[in-house]
Amino acid sequence: MGQGYYTITRITDYGPYVTKIILPVPQTVKKAAVKPEQFSVYVERMDEKGEILSLPKSWMAPDDKEPSKGYIPVTGAYPSDIDGNSAESGGFITLEMAYGPLMQLSASICAPAGFNVYIKSRYRITQTTDIETAEGKLTGLFYDFLLGNQSPDAAGFLNSTSSCEPEPLNYGYFIPQDVEEGKRPLIVWMHGAGEGGVDATIAYTGNKVVRLASPEVQKLFGGAYILAPQTKTFWLNDGSGEYGRTGKSMYVDALKATIDEFVEKNPGIDRDRIYIGGDSNGGFMTMRMIVDFPEYFAAAFPICEALYDELISDQDIENIRHLPIWFTHAKNDPVVDPDETVVPTYKRLIAAGAPDVHFTFWDCVKDIHEGFKDAEGNPYEYFGHFTWIPMLNDDCKLDYDGKPVCKNGKEVTLLEWLAMQKRS
Repeated sequence: MGQGYYTITRITDYGPYVTKIILPVPQTVKKAAVKPEQFSVYVERMDEKGEILSLPKSWMAPDDKEPSKGYIPVTGAYPSDIDGNSAESGGFITLEMAYGPLMQLSASICAPAGFNVYIKSRYRITQTTDIETAEGKLTGLFYDFLLGNQSPDAAGFLNSTSSCEPEPLNYGYFIPQDVEEGKRPLIVWMHGAGEGGVDATIAYTGNKVVRLASPEVQKLFGGAYILAPQTKTFWLNDGSGEYGRTGKSMYVDALKATIDEFVEKNPGIDRDRIYIGGDSNGGFMTMRMIVDFPEYFAAAFPICEALYDELISDQDIENIRHLPIWFTHAKNDPVVDPDETVVPTYKRLIAAGAPDVHFTFWDCVKDIHEGFKDAEGNPYEYFGHFTWIPMLNDDCKLDYDGKPVCKNGKEVTLLEWLAMQKRS
């Protein structure tokens, strides 16, 4: 049996990955003596029974599966403290590992049964060459059990469950810290179909929803509460358990009750600044909620939303045309056809005289923040459905006509625009 190691999980645009492994070492090591090639990292990704998972190689080939195990390239190595911070010398060695769309062995989650879940990844780290220290050579180090994991991106988030019968909902939440006196807005995030289940952590870490709690985004809002409810199935479930075309959801009352309860528990929330948005299945639920409660929310930001336009009546359009809405979608989305959902709905709202409705319509979604590359070394192009990536990175700036969105005479991004909204 070997020694124990620590890991650090980072929430990226493509989900959570173990990006660093931290190794306690018995001697102080210096930066010049530590190199990536001195270690190999092997991983086995397992289910709750301890069996190695058989998973798709990519989103584009869901039926092409293979055992989820193998070696992960070590891209960096240096002395550090226990939190993985680089140092000139130290009693820990941090290994930086390859991760991203082309290195899914580093991913912390997968969807073996339709929902994303956190999995157990068993690493075996082997020292392959000696390391010189002032006390002699370090040799033969081997690590094979986890001592602990940190996920700094999710710091400040907590989980709870509503008391709303007969359908209590799990949820994650964030309460703003270090803000001036006064009430603060609430951002309600509706997760996609892959983030349903019974672990509320998935609702805000399966995608990079944690960015809404980052210092830069919190500064835009002067501090904002975040609520990420989770359905045990999927928001589009009308009670049949199937992805139908009724436009109904069995969770409308439970979701509204959960939001109301959270607002009641947190008197610091400004009830005139409650915003709702989400992606895919959550985009559908965003639309469902603003149609059913058109006077409750101050603004909405549906992403690749899946409420068919044919199910939205002319009266519904009239009821929500006053509401500030910013849609996001991609033209090459193979999951939700924008010509059946967002495009006609947006055009009907504009024709009805909606004064503050916008639509960023991407040709495709390419990586511009993580440095992910495809096999040819070009910026990685994500699956066309993944338009929550530019939304959460606040890259949405252009309207449907290709011109910048302006508010109060100023060009704004989606999140800047959202922070300005207040219910009349």
